[in-house]
Amino acid sequence: MSSSSSGKNLTALARDAVLYTLPLFEMARMRAAMCPRRDDAGQFAGDSPYSTHGWVNQLVRGRQLLGPRNREVVTPNNDTLYISTWLDVGDEPLVLEVPETAGRYYVLGLLDFYTNPFESIGTRTKGSGARRFLLHHGDVAPPASGDLTPIACPTRDIWLIGRVLVDGPDDLPAVHDLQDRFVLKTLGGQPAQRRFDVGMARRAAIGDPRRYAAVVNTALARNPPPASESALVAQYGAVGIGADIDASALAASTLAALATALDQVIDELGVPQPSALGGGWFLPVEVRASFGDDYLTRAHVSRNYIGALGMEEAMYVSADCDSEGRPLDGRYTYELSFPSDGLPQAQAFWSITMYDKTTCMLVDNAIDRYSIGDRSPHLRYDEQGLSLHLSAVPPVDASTRSNWLPAPNGLFYIMLRIYIPGAAHLEQRFRYPPVRRVECQDESVHTARNALAS
Repeated sequence: MSSSSSGKNLTALARDAVLYTLPLFEMARMRAAMCPRRDDAGQFAGDSPYSTHGWVNQLVRGRQLLGPRNREVVTPNNDTLYISTWLDVGDEPLVLEVPETAGRYYVLGLLDFYTNPFESIGTRTKGSGARRFLLHHGDVAPPASGDLTPIACPTRDIWLIGRVLVDGPDDLPAVHDLQDRFVLKTLGGQPAQRRFDVGMARRAAIGDPRRYAAVVNTALARNPPPASESALVAQYGAVGIGADIDASALAASTLAALATALDQVIDELGVPQPSALGGGWFLPVEVRASFGDDYLTRAHVSRNYIGALGMEEAMYVSADCDSEGRPLDGRYTYELSFPSDGLPQAQAFWSITMYDKTTCMLVDNAIDRYSIGDRSPHLRYDEQGLSLHLSAVPPVDASTRSNWLPAPNGLFYIMLRIYIPGAAHLEQRFRYPPVRRVECQDESVHTARNALAS
């Protein structure tokens, strides 16, 4: 085998290794960013606020609907309050107590460390009554108990990311009370939280190949791949990826191959998805309980939509181009018209949220409106159905401003979230209305927009 052929193979293998393991790195990076450094009593897990130690098995309850100033998670929703925790179920089972929710929609999504959304606990799957669940992993056998529903976790490290529906700011106190009644404890009834070294800084970047290898190799050791994939992963040892490989001892040539692969994969995953649903719409996350062996899709979702639920729980239908394939830009006005018999089919609720394309964050605007949906009290329907207006400045016709979703003065994208979608969505038979550009903003409109923002 020639050296050039060997180099090509090493480069290709490194790319495969990065595609396979990128979800592990992204989960570790998300855990480092979100794992609380203080417990509920205010005690640091480490010796200082800057320690890499945090608390796992501790529920974190978001108390405010997210807005433009919340920068921790990209493409956040503005419909629910979050409940989340990073779990370690490797040493002993954990008991999760869920309260009666009186019909209010909630879901606790469980993701394994490869980002597979293997389980949803919520109104769709378990109803709205009080329940107790036993989360366990591996050879740790759950005890027999009539009031504990066992849930087997595929990996030791798990991300629980939950959402509780909020009907506007006045509803927050009731949701806060409900959040406080979600409890996580040991089988013996003790608080489950414990210290854990997340192994990286809160704002860790992805480009350093040695650190990348160190992070994913640690993750592989704690969370081995399925037995059916062990032979595949064993091949990655040639490029420094493996549970028993010391990243600090990797050769310069190996690090160079990993660095090239990281750059290539990150660039590849940043390419926009095609408008597969027509009218400017595409479905970026198409997974139920597992990605299986579709490692490219798994890597794409981990990089761009980490924390997404399985499709049966929620569908995230997005648009970053109009019906003619032109990028969505707030300097233009767009209309989105749902016919009266063609509204989204959601058993829980649906909403459309606006995001700045550059930052993937919510868009600051003068009326503090970040999403619009079936629970928006200001929406106006007519005999044709529902027409929404998207632009950086308010519609000229004041009567349509109740259906206006403010956009940034530049590139943007929107996401239609459908919680507990109907069969037409799941089977991709639903006809999404085209995102239609209806007019171009002139200089006077820009002036008006700047005046509104000041």
